[in-house]
Amino acid sequence: MGTTFSVVGQRLPMHDGAAKAKGTAQFTDDILLPGMLHGKILRSPLPHARILRIDTSRAEKLPGVKGVVTGKDIPDRVYGIVPKAHDEHALARDKVRYIGDDVAAVCAVDPEIAEEALELIRVDYEELPAVFDPLEAIKEGAPLIHDGVPHNTSFSIHKEFGNVAKAFQESDFVFEDRFYSQAVNHAPLEPHAAVAQYDPLKGEIILHSSTQIPFFLRRNLASTLMIPEAQVRVIKPKVGGGFGQKIDMFAKDFCAAWFARQTGKPVKFVYDREEVFIATRQRHPMYITVKTGVQKDGTIMAQQFLAHADGGAFNSTAPTMMALSCYFLMIPYRVPNLIYEGHHVYTNKPVGGAMRGHGIPQARFAVERQLDLIAERIGVDPVELRLKNSIHAGEPHPAQFIINSCGFSDSLKLAADAIGWQEKRGKLPRGRGVGLAGASFPSGVSNMSHISSGSVVQMGQDGAVNVLSGAADIGQGAETVISQIVAEVLGVPLADIRITAADTGLTPLDPGTFGSGVTVRAGNAARLAAEEVRGKLFKFVADKLEANPDDLVARDRMIFVKGSPDRGMTLRQAIKGYQYADLPMPIVGRSAWFAPSTEPTTLFQQEGNFAPNYSFMTQAAEVEVDLITGKIKLLKMVTAHDCGRAINPMLVEGQLEGSVVGGMGQALYENVIVENGQVMNPSFLDYGFPTFMEMPEIGAIDIETDDPVGPFGAKEAGEGTQLSPAPAIVNALYDAIGVDFMELPVTPEHILEALQKAKG
Repeated sequence: MGTTFSVVGQRLPMHDGAAKAKGTAQFTDDILLPGMLHGKILRSPLPHARILRIDTSRAEKLPGVKGVVTGKDIPDRVYGIVPKAHDEHALARDKVRYIGDDVAAVCAVDPEIAEEALELIRVDYEELPAVFDPLEAIKEGAPLIHDGVPHNTSFSIHKEFGNVAKAFQESDFVFEDRFYSQAVNHAPLEPHAAVAQYDPLKGEIILHSSTQIPFFLRRNLASTLMIPEAQVRVIKPKVGGGFGQKIDMFAKDFCAAWFARQTGKPVKFVYDREEVFIATRQRHPMYITVKTGVQKDGTIMAQQFLAHADGGAFNSTAPTMMALSCYFLMIPYRVPNLIYEGHHVYTNKPVGGAMRGHGIPQARFAVERQLDLIAERIGVDPVELRLKNSIHAGEPHPAQFIINSCGFSDSLKLAADAIGWQEKRGKLPRGRGVGLAGASFPSGVSNMSHISSGSVVQMGQDGAVNVLSGAADIGQGAETVISQIVAEVLGVPLADIRITAADTGLTPLDPGTFGSGVTVRAGNAARLAAEEVRGKLFKFVADKLEANPDDLVARDRMIFVKGSPDRGMTLRQAIKGYQYADLPMPIVGRSAWFAPSTEPTTLFQQEGNFAPNYSFMTQAAEVEVDLITGKIKLLKMVTAHDCGRAINPMLVEGQLEGSVVGGMGQALYENVIVENGQVMNPSFLDYGFPTFMEMPEIGAIDIETDDPVGPFGAKEAGEGTQLSPAPAIVNALYDAIGVDFMELPVTPEHILEALQKAKG
């Protein structure tokens, strides 16, 4: 791209990689404090019931038990992660709404006593009728899960762009198809955990939590405890995977804080694997009907969508999830006329929430599958159909998205070439096939101006740099990327950067890790703060060198005149001179950054630019099907990803590979099986996610577009890649055996059934 950098763009290891490899990195469960108590949560055995009475007397008398709490003991406060969607209590009060709902909690001197105490709590329930499918839950007469929510529909969105009816009339072909995406669990290696302490002198609760959003957690904790936010400090230790599942506040956070304040002792809660499956969050199952009008050459004229998302018992991120599934139907392809109708429906099942892609993978499966169906029906190559409808940078957008950079058409061509499209599509032996699918994803959201990230950068007299950032690194390498950005601005190696992040008592405000906005939000904030430090130092050095500050360059611990590296000084000399000139030390820069937006804007009532920038990607798959057993082997997956400029290409590749395998799991293996509200496979032994043994050959192609909004041109990298592996794989299955699958996952049983049906 013409510009060379010394730190940005380098394949550098994560700054905490050695500690993680050696096992010295501290996760929440590693925290051990003197006198620490251990908590456990009693969960509902019924999917829907009224709580008549809870008797905790026997548990309270058990030696070693230090506290018991029920929903009636705590403030009557509902909370939620999304405004206008608050519907949860920290512990159930009058009703339980799914198997696993939080009923009561205990704390004791060790986990075994706490577990024993749970068995001594007696709960009298009045069992109520339950409903487990969203299409049944919306029917007249279905059991109401939440009072005042007719048809169990907690949130609906209806958007219309252009004139769909007219466009359908003008289309040469109109096709309608139905699709279903299943429930998928995030399955992070680290279960959810929290450790709370109480400082009686300050009246402050300190909570260590495996969370993705420390500042939002502080808000919800303060609200449900009915104390000021200033009396809550949330610290994020290392997090062993989140993928959206650790966005919400859970009972473990509230109860740890409650008991710490009540007992004066530190309290730890750690969920077991079954609790992670049944009592946290999962990807929403979704029924989608798609109607698309096209011209003979494949030009998309209009689309109409109807979606019903199975939300489980509570809202979690329902409004945002439904909005994303709507708006990202209009990208990466031109859809000039669109009607979207989406409904989030309560059922008596585990709760749906944010998961990589956040509502878009389900919609993309439907779109990308139908595009292949349409291509087959009208006799157009699937790649050509996609290229014809590809969005390009600078084009006007029906929803007023501002697309400053876009490498989507390049990603299509490169992915198709890398998978051998021309040589293989429709030409391989029966049982082998190739397919592809495209997608786009936002770099965070810009629909709320308070979604901002702050940073403080300090340079000391020895040249070492301290960075304070509220960004939450959950394993994706956010702290490393932020440090690389600061190092590049200040002209120092990564080794000179020390970063402190995600501590609401020390670091600036940050919305946390969601929507793939960390690099753009927190990276821009850190860049601006570092530029303020550099500006102060450059002003001093320019006077000494009799140069213009704009002509100076900082690189390799040197400051010199651009084009004249001999005309300069070392960073240490510059700092020493700065200090001896009685200028304030350390040199401090502060900044906050948020995407341009208007407030309030929700996109539910009005259109606007959804994100500061958008990444684009194509995944291409090659599969092999055993025609005797039905077993599917993903041989190769190519991902071509436009992420602007990669701040750290090695971390980008790691993100792409992880998302490819996650999408592979969605396509072929993963499914939270629920029968009458009971999760039947809540363990790593029974839940079918891919392992290293199933990993395909993965090819990663970086497409650099140097976005003008992102720091050093960066955009989202990784989460968007989760959107299209599933349809790419299922499209490849059609090429392999000539059968279209409209539901996920596609298992060997489905393959054999389809082959038998084809024979018959």
